[in-house]
Amino acid sequence: MLPDDFAPGTVWLVGAGPGDPELLTMKAVRLIERADIVFYDALVGDGVLALIPNRTEAISVGKRSGRHSKDQRTIDEMLVEAAAAGKRVVRLKGGDPSIFGRSAEELAALRQAGYDVRICPGVTTACAAAAAAGISLTLRGVARDVRFVTAHSKRGAALDIDWHSLANGGSTLAFYMGRDAAGEIMRGLMHAGMAGDIPVMIACHVSGPDERRLATRLDLLDLATQSFATDAPTLILVGEAVEQVAAALATSEAHARQMHGYARIAQAILERNPVEADEAMKQHFGINIEVLSGIAGSGGRDMHPWP
Repeated sequence: MLPDDFAPGTVWLVGAGPGDPELLTMKAVRLIERADIVFYDALVGDGVLALIPNRTEAISVGKRSGRHSKDQRTIDEMLVEAAAAGKRVVRLKGGDPSIFGRSAEELAALRQAGYDVRICPGVTTACAAAAAAGISLTLRGVARDVRFVTAHSKRGAALDIDWHSLANGGSTLAFYMGRDAAGEIMRGLMHAGMAGDIPVMIACHVSGPDERRLATRLDLLDLATQSFATDAPTLILVGEAVEQVAAALATSEAHARQMHGYARIAQAILERNPVEADEAMKQHFGINIEVLSGIAGSGGRDMHPWP
């Protein structure tokens, strides 16, 4: 598209991708460089923010689970005000603006006010996590489709999800903002009939320098997430296609990392109930807790607690 796609008073909702600036589209970079003002989310990577020119006004309107610097109505008003001032406006959103990015509200507010607003897509986190793990989200004969699901709800409210449609569809499920809802995801899917040994991958800080991945199984999701994800932005992938992570790890130098994964989950269980810990590790992994006691110091990005 010609450069006049960014006239004064125009607003672009730009996908910043999952964090790595090299995953930005060329168009996103061009728009960021031409903007007069950039409103950015909390999950936009530091490397992406570094591309904002010094002359450009940059305003954080970040929203993280339970920690909102601006409510959505205020953000809408700020975008309209900047457009009304004749500025070239970039609204920089983590991932893709159209996937759990609250784009609809901002599009509606700007269009109602009479301003030109457009969308520049970005790489969504589920695709980046799968790429980093060396797996495919779809798999012939195993996973016919991919389902993007938000695991975020109003504080204290249960997730409004049709668990049966997710549990019985032969899909790869990608739960965004899944850390705090891991237990509810596990229980919802299993109560709807999904087997406890379905493969799961937990990914934190996707595509960033601190990215970590843990391969586990559905019936250990709650404990694994508590032990592994702590306060990190977290994506959870569920489905038979995720079993490819095991093959990817088997071809890497991952033995110590795998054992670290065992130890972290074992410790999480151990702190609650030593008897339960011993029984769970024997049942699921065929390993005694004593074997893990000296392993917790090893590290790595890929941690794989399957036997």
